[in-house]
Amino acid sequence: MTDAQQLLDKVITLFDAANSEDPNIETDAESNDVPKELLYSLRMRDMINRFKSDAEDLEILMVAAQHIQRWKSPRSDYPMNRKGYHLWRTNLYKFHADTAGKLMVEAGYDEDAIERVKLAIAKKKVKTNPDTQLVEDIAALTFIEHYMMAFYQKFDTQYDEDKWIDIILRTWKKMSPKAQAFALAGNIALPEALVPLIQKALAKAA
Repeated sequence: MTDAQQLLDKVITLFDAANSEDPNIETDAESNDVPKELLYSLRMRDMINRFKSDAEDLEILMVAAQHIQRWKSPRSDYPMNRKGYHLWRTNLYKFHADTAGKLMVEAGYDEDAIERVKLAIAKKKVKTNPDTQLVEDIAALTFIEHYMMAFYQKFDTQYDEDKWIDIILRTWKKMSPKAQAFALAGNIALPEALVPLIQKALAKAA
């Protein structure tokens, strides 16, 4: 085993241990109960393996730590308005980046590697940093495949069709052309009940 592989395995173990502390539990495809953020990290890593099979180790770490220990920074800690939401998101990105960075230090990564991962997780320079766009792509693809249906079921009665089309379009527009093509090629499982809405949204985007 190479030194790089040992480093990757060590920090992934640390990430997984941190996310395994999540008191919130979800059920995976095999009906196993899994800590919510651990399951999210596993799904993100599966998606990057499918989307970019030759991904660099640091790219894998960026997506693996995207939501690391998210439950420790709940939305309820901030005012329930637009300003409070944006402040929560800004602080949340920094929290995830800092948490990942500390674990990378513990694993033995150098400063340049840590800063590169932190920059992407913090969603910095999304228009100019390919790493940040990659994290956005994997997050959007993972959301569509695993979380869009649950989100729809949660807010179905609150939004009309136009609102749902707008939500789908906002997710779509966050993705790079490569990620959009990947989704359209049938490489992810679309929530069957939402396919008509997705088709309307994409027709509008075109």
